[in-house]
Amino acid sequence: MAAPVVPDGWTPGGPLDVARLTVEYAEQPLGLDEPRPRLAWIATAPGFGATQSAYQVLVATSPDLLTPERADIWDTGKSTGDTIQLEYDGPALAPRTRYHWTVRLWDGLDRAGRWSRPSWFETALLDEGFSDARWIGASTEAAPLLRRSFELTSPIVRARLYATGLAYADLRVNGQPVSDAVLDPGFTDYDHTVLYVTYDVTELLHPGENVLGAELGRGFFGLTTPNVWRWHQAPWTGDPRLLARLVVDHEDGTTTELHSDTTWQVASGPTLSDSLFSGETYDAREEQPGWDSPGFDASGWTTALELPQPKGELRAQKHEPIRVVEQIAPAEITRPHAGTQVVDFGRTTAGWVRLKVEAPAGQKITLLYGETLAPDGTVVAVNRHVEHDRFQRDEYIASGNGIETWSPRFSYKGFRYVQVTGAGQAELTLQVVHSDVRPASRFSSDVEVYEWLEGAMRRTVLNNLHGIPTDTPIFEKNGWTGDAQVGAPSMASLVDLSRFFTKWLGDLRDSQTADGQLPVIVPSGGWGYAELAPATEWSTVYPFVLREMHRWYGDTRVLREHWEPVNRYLDWELARVENGLSTSVLGDWLPPGYPDGPPPEDSRLTATAYLHRAITAVIEIGELIGAPGLERLHKATAELAEGLNREFLDREAGLYRTAKDPDYRQTSNAVPLAFGLVPEDIVDRVVANLVADVEARDFHLNTGCLGVGVLLPVLTRYGHADVAAKVAQQRTYPSWGYWLEQGADTLWEMWEADTRSRNHYFHGTAVQWLLENVTGLRNAGNGWQRIVVRPDARSGTAQASVRTDTVRGRVSASWRLVGRVLHLEVQVPVGSTAEVHVPAEDQTDVTVVPAPYAAEPVQEDGYLVYTVSSGHWSFTSRTA
Repeated sequence: MAAPVVPDGWTPGGPLDVARLTVEYAEQPLGLDEPRPRLAWIATAPGFGATQSAYQVLVATSPDLLTPERADIWDTGKSTGDTIQLEYDGPALAPRTRYHWTVRLWDGLDRAGRWSRPSWFETALLDEGFSDARWIGASTEAAPLLRRSFELTSPIVRARLYATGLAYADLRVNGQPVSDAVLDPGFTDYDHTVLYVTYDVTELLHPGENVLGAELGRGFFGLTTPNVWRWHQAPWTGDPRLLARLVVDHEDGTTTELHSDTTWQVASGPTLSDSLFSGETYDAREEQPGWDSPGFDASGWTTALELPQPKGELRAQKHEPIRVVEQIAPAEITRPHAGTQVVDFGRTTAGWVRLKVEAPAGQKITLLYGETLAPDGTVVAVNRHVEHDRFQRDEYIASGNGIETWSPRFSYKGFRYVQVTGAGQAELTLQVVHSDVRPASRFSSDVEVYEWLEGAMRRTVLNNLHGIPTDTPIFEKNGWTGDAQVGAPSMASLVDLSRFFTKWLGDLRDSQTADGQLPVIVPSGGWGYAELAPATEWSTVYPFVLREMHRWYGDTRVLREHWEPVNRYLDWELARVENGLSTSVLGDWLPPGYPDGPPPEDSRLTATAYLHRAITAVIEIGELIGAPGLERLHKATAELAEGLNREFLDREAGLYRTAKDPDYRQTSNAVPLAFGLVPEDIVDRVVANLVADVEARDFHLNTGCLGVGVLLPVLTRYGHADVAAKVAQQRTYPSWGYWLEQGADTLWEMWEADTRSRNHYFHGTAVQWLLENVTGLRNAGNGWQRIVVRPDARSGTAQASVRTDTVRGRVSASWRLVGRVLHLEVQVPVGSTAEVHVPAEDQTDVTVVPAPYAAEPVQEDGYLVYTVSSGHWSFTSRTA
C-alpha cells in the first residue's frame, strides 16, 4: 500500500483515548492459566490520521496502587510502538489473584492521552492445581446428584470455585446456580485436555452451614447411545464425574478450602437418562427438594465413589461458555391428531424448550423435536446415524404438584417444531442455546436475497457453535473440519471467534496422531482417521484457520504455538502425494443433483489445490514468525501446482476436467482460479469457459461446498460481477433464492428441497462475497491494519453497507447509487490504512470530504485508488 495521507492542512484531532480493554481477547476474564497473558486495547481519536507512537501499561494488585508512582507489579514506562496487544512481561503471576491494569497512549505528535478506565483479570490455579481434590461420581444411568455440606465460621471477603465435570456439571451453591452457563465445561478430546472453569461464588456463601451441589450430565464423555461415529466407544468413555476445589477467604485473613473427595454424598437424581442424541427423561417424582441447600436430611444418601482420573491435562477454559441467549414464544400451534400438539416456533434453531404444565402424578409428557413436518403435520425426528429408536425426544414425568416447570440440562437439539403428547395443555418457550460469542458485523442491502442470505448464514453459524464448530445441531453435532474450512472466513466476519477458534485450534492439535494425521471430525473419539478419510480439503483447515487468526486478529502467539504440529501435519500430507497430486475421498461435497455426496469427478483436483493453499499458508506463517527452513515448502507448492496442471488442465480447450467426469464442472475451474494455480497465459480462457457454463445454465451455480464460496469472487475478480450478481439473485433451483422461496430461515445442507438438514452453513459462504465485493470491505491483513474498500459487485444493487468491529476498532463501508452518482462512506480506525477504490475515470469526477486530498490517486482498472488513514471519509463519484 502507498503511504497514507490526511487532508491537506489538517492535523490529527485530540490525543488518543482508549476503549475496550481485553486480556486474551476477553473483557475482565475470571480464571486465566496463561502465565504471560496478552493485554490489548483499542485506540480512538477524533479527526483524521491519528496514529499511536507509544504506550504505557500499569499492572497492580489493587486499584489503589494503579498509578505511575505506585504500580506494584509492572510498569512498562513510556514504550515506543504502535502495538495493540502486549504480552505481560512482569514478575511471575500468582495463582488465584486479581490484577488491575490500565494503559495510556501517545499519538503521532507525541501527545499523551488519558489513562484508560481501569480493568482487571484474575488468574486461575496455574501450577497450584487442584491440590487434594479427587474425581468423584457414582455408577448409575441416572444423572447423579452430589452434595457437600460445610460450615463457615467468619465473614467472607472472596470465594472461588474451580470445577470441572465430565462431561457436564450443573453446579449450585446453597440452592443457587453458580453461573448462567449451560453444557459446561466445553467439549474436548478428554485424553488430551480437560477444561475447568472458575466461578465467583462470594455472594452465594454465608457464615454457618453451606452446601455445594452438582448434577452431572453425560455429553460425549459418557454417551451410551450407539452411533456410527462410535462416541459410545471413545477411549475416554465412562460415568460422569466431578473435580472441584472451593477456596474461601475470610475477613480475619484465614482461608477455608473444600475439595471433591469421598466425604461427599451422592444419590440418583430425577434425570433418569440423558443423551446428546436421544434426549432426556426426567421424573419429577424423584426430585428431592432442597437437596442442594442447608438443612436437608441426606441420611439416605451414599458415599461418593472416587473415579479414575482422565488422561487429559487440566486447563482453564478460555472460550465463551454456552448460554441460553434468547427466549421465544410459539408462532403457531396445531393439533394434527387427538392428544397431539405441534408447536411451530417460526425459526430453525438449536437449543431446547422450557415446559410449563399441570398434570397428574406419573403422567408422561413427551417432547419430540424436529426441523420438518410429515404430510400429516407431525414432527419428523429420524437419524439413520444413531442406532436407537429414540431421537431428539425428551420425556417429563409429572409430580402432580400443581404447575410444574422444566427444561433439559444436558442435551441440545436442532429444531423448529416440537410435538407434545401426553399433556392436555402445555406451555412451551423456545430457549436458544449456543456459544455466547459477540456479533462482529452488521450488513444491509436493498436486495432481498442478499439481506436474507446474510441473516440466514448468521443464524445458521450461531446454531452450530457449541464449544466447537459443528455441521448440524440436529443429526451429528460433530466438528466436521471441511465445514469449518470453507466457512471460517464468513464465520469470523459475522461473529468474534478469537477465543472460540483459539480453543478449537487446540482441539485440532490434540487430535493429531503421532505421525501428524488429522481426522475429518475434531474432536474425535477415534472415528474419522480411516472413515471418510483421507480428505485433504477437510483436514487442511488446520493451517488455513491458523493463518487466518493473524489476518483477523493480528495473533502471532498462536502461530508460534502451533508451528511444530502444523508442520508435522503437512509432513503427513506430503508423504501421501503421488506424482504431484494429493488424494481425497470427499471432494466437492453435495453439489446440485448429488444428494448422497460428491460428484463423480476426480477429487485429486480439489485435494491438490487445497494442499497447495495450506502449504502457502504455512509459508506465510513461517515468514511472520521468522521460522527457518521454508525452502522445502516452496518446492512442494511448485510440485503440486505442476502436478495439478499436468493432470487436469486441458490447454487446448482452456479448462480443467477430470477423466472420471469429462463434463464441465464449475468447482474444478473456480478453485484453481481462486487459489492462483492457473498458468497466467491461459487464465482468460479458463475464465471465459467458466462464464460460458454459468450462462448456459441460465446463471445458476453448479457447485458443492468447496466451489460455492469461490465462484462469485472469481467471476467478480475477472470482470464478470454482473454474472456473479445474476447467480446470487437467482430465485429458482439451485440457488439461495430458491431456499428463500421455499420458506427457509436458515441454510440447508443440500440444494434440493428435501434436504436432510436445514441448519448447515457450508453452502452459505457466498456471504463473504456480499461483504467483500458487494459492500467492498476487505481485510488485507494483520488484524485489519490494512484495509481495501472496493465495491466491485454493484450490479442490480443500489445500496449496501457493512460495519465490522475489529481488534483495532470499528471499520465500515457504505455506498448508495443515485442515478450515475455513487456516494461512498468509509470509516478507518486508528492505526489502520485503507485503499479506497472509487469507480471513476478522472479525478475531477470525484469529490473527497474532507478536502483537499493531499495526494494524487492511482488509476486502476476503472477505479481511482485513494490511500487514506484513520477517520471518516466520504467520496462522491459522478461517473459510476
